[in-house]
Amino acid sequence: MLNADSNPILTLADYVYFENSSSNPYLIRRIEELNKTANGNVEAKVLCLFRRRDLSGALNNLADNGAREFEEETQQPSLPEAQKHQLKHREIFLSRQFESLPATHIRGKCNVTLLNETDLLGGYLEKEDCFYYSLVFDPMEKTLLADQGEIRVGLRYQAEIPDKLAEGVSDGRMLEKLETMVWDPDNQLKDPEIDQFLVVARAIGTFARALDCSSSIRQPSLHMSAAAASRDITLFHAMDTLQRSGYDLAQAMCTLVPRGGPVLCRDEMEEWSASEAVLFEDALEKYGKDFTDIRQDFLPWKSLASIVQFYYMWKTTDRYIQQKRLKAAEADSKLKQVYIPTYTKPNPNQILVPGSKPGSNGTTGFQKGHSCESCHSAHSQQWYAWGPPSMQCRLCASCWVYWKKYGGLKTPTQLEGAVRGSSDDAPRSQLTPPEVQDMSPFAAGSANRAKLLAKNRQTFLLQASALTRLARRLCADVLRPRRAARRPYAPVSATALRTECMARLPKAPKGLLKPKPAKSRPALATVVKKLALQTPQRLKPSRGPPVPINRNQSGQPRAAASLLGKRPLDAPPSNGRALAPSVQNAGQSVIKRQKVNNGDSPNPVVFVATKDTRALRKALNQGEMRRAARKPHLLVKLKAAPVPVLAAVSSEPIVLED
Repeated sequence: MLNADSNPILTLADYVYFENSSSNPYLIRRIEELNKTANGNVEAKVLCLFRRRDLSGALNNLADNGAREFEEETQQPSLPEAQKHQLKHREIFLSRQFESLPATHIRGKCNVTLLNETDLLGGYLEKEDCFYYSLVFDPMEKTLLADQGEIRVGLRYQAEIPDKLAEGVSDGRMLEKLETMVWDPDNQLKDPEIDQFLVVARAIGTFARALDCSSSIRQPSLHMSAAAASRDITLFHAMDTLQRSGYDLAQAMCTLVPRGGPVLCRDEMEEWSASEAVLFEDALEKYGKDFTDIRQDFLPWKSLASIVQFYYMWKTTDRYIQQKRLKAAEADSKLKQVYIPTYTKPNPNQILVPGSKPGSNGTTGFQKGHSCESCHSAHSQQWYAWGPPSMQCRLCASCWVYWKKYGGLKTPTQLEGAVRGSSDDAPRSQLTPPEVQDMSPFAAGSANRAKLLAKNRQTFLLQASALTRLARRLCADVLRPRRAARRPYAPVSATALRTECMARLPKAPKGLLKPKPAKSRPALATVVKKLALQTPQRLKPSRGPPVPINRNQSGQPRAAASLLGKRPLDAPPSNGRALAPSVQNAGQSVIKRQKVNNGDSPNPVVFVATKDTRALRKALNQGEMRRAARKPHLLVKLKAAPVPVLAAVSSEPIVLED
């Protein structure tokens, strides 16, 4: 059992590790309630917290931006790349999602705190089982928001206090613009006179509610109307009326009862209906004092100020006192703490050690010589299988504990921007899709990953090393090249293949180890000349006049350039290359080709068929067409086509007779 401390007793509001799978990392949860089921087991109602590996790539990028801004604002000290990689495993995300889990799946305690501007990020790495959060994740909406309960500590939230005025120096500011007087205690009225005026104001408020139809329905009795008229809103209105009347009782009386009728003052307790009050109580039970979520989900037609005022008035009612007593009695009947014994069962992912019984507590079939996928250590008291079973990856004891607690490896992988010593010595880490999305919260890691995964428009070449080419022939039964070529998405364990190749290398035949002679390649000028000589032959055009396809096209030149910049139909086919000087006819004009920018070139390149190309296709039968498609490098031999005999053209009119 992995504990943040040695105390096995868990109480409410403790952050704990939950194990839902023997191979996956622990779940981090906060205990909200402990309930005892009918069969005697203990279930915990917990609040869910999520790791970076549980978020999508877009949300990880959003979290990276927030982490980068926090680092710049607080001027955090720079950390090594290894510590930056480990720091992202300490960041978790709060949520409003609850679930019930059996208490027997608890594997220990941990500490989770709200990230503060005064905290140093490196301090979290020095503490065991310590995490931090600054954002709230919504699993349903797939959004990340800032925590509303942020404690505003730092230089940005400090008040600027001016210097104290010296003795005899007057304040030059106009106090009338800085503040407004709402009550003068040094007025000419006595306290009994003020009390009598407040009684008259309550009586006027009761009479006004009797005249109001909506108030008479809500407070049908005189007692309820008098109680509503005695609330603070009536007293504040009466005292404000005295202040504005210059503490003249006669003028204040006339202000309370104008010509249109008595003034009715109502607060939020009277404005809200009974159904709205019930909705507010349900929302308060679900969200607590998060008034923004209460307004958004339950009371969107109310303003935020109205909800806050109603909350503090609702706390003064008997309804609130009754609910508080019921909750206290219910909390006394529930469990407040639970004892979790030490978990001593072996993990099913343990690899058998020499001397143990087969199938007792581990996984069999692992070959010797495998190193730890995290720290690359070859020695450990206990090994654990990690990743897909076919890849035979494993972790040492310390890296396995780190994986279970923090949900990642100690060293960054190649997808996360790590640079290792050699490509041959670097094992290919087998990661699940959430692990691939696990990115660094710092600018360097995300930039390297963006450069690695960005689509490169330039051509690249993958050149295999001598050992790789040799392994393809020695370990053909293990690698299965044809199957790997058909399934390029299937991972290949470079470590296992290299180990097997080194084991078979001493027993390999000498003929297999000899490198194949390199093929002699002709010079570039020879290739260009050969391609230029293999241009398609031109057919002799017919001597008759061209028949227009459309009447509107009869007067237009056939070789006019189009708006798209295509070459004219009479131009010889070049297949994207310029013709050699020896092939160009003397009567043809050289077409000046426009220089196309590589960034603006279309993808793929489109070759427009010319008149000669279309005539050549019609002259070929189906067999010759297929043969030319299978072997495009061979010259197409064309038989001489018969020249059609056209009738003589005469200018005399044609006469039709019956």
